Amino acid sequence: MMKKSTSNSKKIAVLISGSGTNLQAIIDSCQNKIINGKISIVISNKENAYGLTRAKNASIKTLVCKDNDILLDTLIKEKIDLVVLAGYLKILPQKIIDKFESRIINIHPSLIPSFCGMGFYGRKVHEKVYEKGVKFTGASTHFVTKDADDGPIIYQEIVKINQEDTIDDIAKNVLEKEHEILIKSVKDFCDDLFYIKNNKVFVKK
Repeated sequence: MMKKSTSNSKKIAVLISGSGTNLQAIIDSCQNKIINGKISIVISNKENAYGLTRAKNASIKTLVCKDNDILLDTLIKEKIDLVVLAGYLKILPQKIIDKFESRIINIHPSLIPSFCGMGFYGRKVHEKVYEKGVKFTGASTHFVTKDADDGPIIYQEIVKINQEDTIDDIAKNVLEKEHEILIKSVKDFCDDLFYIKNNKVFVKK
């Protein structure tokens, strides 16, 4: 069980495009004081994303936004400390990445640098993993840079694939690891534990 955080609370924005299961994990962890931060706003580029309902159920401000200028202005106006991409299926422009350098965390459903980059997202990743017959997959968190899934890796967790596993089995098992490392990544960021050197993420002891 993770220890509760004690540092100054951070303001978090979560960007989503879908059901928001990773968002829900962050909401729960903030409410339980595992993460010493507050989700100030949930932003989606899709009006029908169920994650927006999850946010509203938790009394969190929401915004549907497809315009990058409005997105940047909103993040600045809300004085966001950390941006979390939790299944956000849109590439962020360089101006947002520059403004929030080393403050944007993405979750990816594979062991980067395998099965990642342009075109690899969501179920498409698991389909390719299944097709290739690899024996291990997993989940990764990383800081966002200009190239897709290419920023400094924060945490990774391995998922063993059994020969009888279906694509759905793989997706389910990876999602469990996604929740674990995303919560840990957000928690440790909010506790000011990360520093980056030579494109590698280090955790302060």
